[in-house]
Amino acid sequence: CDVPSQIYQFGFAPKPDWSHMWASGSEIQQYHRDVLERFGLDRYLRLNAEVVAAEYESTDGGRQWRVRLADGEELEADFVICATGVLHHPSIPDIPGLQSFSGEVVHTARWDDSVQTRGKRIAVLGTGSTGVQVVSALQREAAHISHFVRSPQWILWAPMTLRQPRLVAELLRRTPRAHDAMYQGLLVFSGVLADVVLRPSWRRRAVQEYARLSLRAQVRDPKLRTQLTPDYQPLCKRQVVSGTYYRAIQRPNAALVTDEIAEVTPTGITTSDGRHHELDLIVLATGFAAHNYMRPMNVVGRDGITLDDAWVKGPKAYRMTAIPGFPNLFTVLGPNSPTGSISLQYSAERTSKYLLHWLRKFADGSVSAVEVTEEATDEFNAGVVDAMAPTVWNTGCNSWYLNEDNTVDLWPYDRATLAKMLSVPDERDYRIIH
Repeated sequence: CDVPSQIYQFGFAPKPDWSHMWASGSEIQQYHRDVLERFGLDRYLRLNAEVVAAEYESTDGGRQWRVRLADGEELEADFVICATGVLHHPSIPDIPGLQSFSGEVVHTARWDDSVQTRGKRIAVLGTGSTGVQVVSALQREAAHISHFVRSPQWILWAPMTLRQPRLVAELLRRTPRAHDAMYQGLLVFSGVLADVVLRPSWRRRAVQEYARLSLRAQVRDPKLRTQLTPDYQPLCKRQVVSGTYYRAIQRPNAALVTDEIAEVTPTGITTSDGRHHELDLIVLATGFAAHNYMRPMNVVGRDGITLDDAWVKGPKAYRMTAIPGFPNLFTVLGPNSPTGSISLQYSAERTSKYLLHWLRKFADGSVSAVEVTEEATDEFNAGVVDAMAPTVWNTGCNSWYLNEDNTVDLWPYDRATLAKMLSVPDERDYRIIH
C-alpha cells in the first residue's frame, strides 16, 4: 500500500508492529481480522450476504427501511448506513476478443492466488497505482512482462520496501503515548499534503519537480523516458508512488507498450501497429466503477425516488454522509469522500462518530426520522465546486476523480475542516420528525 502503515489504521486500534513502513495487502487484511477479534465484532457480521435493494416504505408503525438480500431474505431496519466504500466494482475494459483469450484473465480486485505467474508471458493493462505495483512485483519471476499503457502516470520515488525497525515497534508497544503522538503527528503532517494539492504553492511546485526528477534520474533512455512522460501536471491524477517500477520496466524481460490495443486473440494481444504479443496471462489493473458507492443496490427513498434518479447528474451528498429524499439513510465514505491528503480510516472514524448523534437521539426517543434538506446539500456542493477550483486535480487531466458532470468527486478541504464539518450535526440542515 502506498499510504504509510502507521496512518493506515484506526486511531482506536493502533498497531505498533507493522513489518514495513508501507505494508502489504496481506498484512493490512490481517490487521483488520485482528481488530475484528479484539473488539468481538464477528457476532455483528453476516458475511456472503449481498444486499440488492433497500426501500423506505410505510408500515403500521410509521416508516421503515426494508432491505432485501440476494437470496430473497428481507430485513426491516430503522436506519440504513451504507459503508460500502468507494472502489469495489471492477471496471472491465471493452476490448474486442477479450473473452476469446485461451489463457487466464484476472482483474487485480478479484485476484486469484492459484494463478501461476512464474515463468509466464504476462500482460498488465492499466497504469494506476495497482498497475505499477503489479508490474514491479511480477517482473522478477515472469518470462516476459508487457505493460500496456494508454496514458503514462507521474511516479514519485519512495523506498516502499523499507522495513520498520523492530526497535521502533518495541518502543511504540511499550509507550502507547508515544505511539499516539506519532499517529497524531502524521495527521498533522497531512496538513502539509493538503497545502500541496489544494492550492498553488511552492510546496506543490517542489513535489511536482520531484516527480519529474524521479523520472529523469531513473530512466536514462531518452525514447523510453518520453514514452513515460505524461502530458499533464504531476499530482493531477491519483498520485502513484513506487520505488521499483522504473527499474522493473527497464529490465530485459520487460517492455512498455504504448500502441493501442486492436484486439485480443486466443493467444495474445494484437496492437494497432500490427504486432501480435504472445501471452499466457492478462492482468487487468483497469480500476473500478469509481462513482458507484452503494450501487448497484436498488435504493428507493421517500416518495419512490430512486438513488439513480437522485444521482442522474452524478453522486451528490451532504458532507459525505446524507442524501436528500432518503430519510434515516447515511453513508460512510460517500460522495466526495476520496481524499488526497487524509487517511480514509480517519474519515470513516469521524463520519461514524457524526452518525452516532442521530442514532442516540433515535434510541432515546427524541427523533424517529431525520433527512438532510435539499438547501443544505446544494449549499455544501456549491462550496465544494468553489473550493475545488484551485486544486491540482482541477488542472486539466482525465482521471477517475471526474464525475459524470465533469466535476471532481473528492474532498477539497483539509483535515481540520473535515473534523469541524463532522463534529456535531447542525440540526438546522435536517428535517426532523419527532
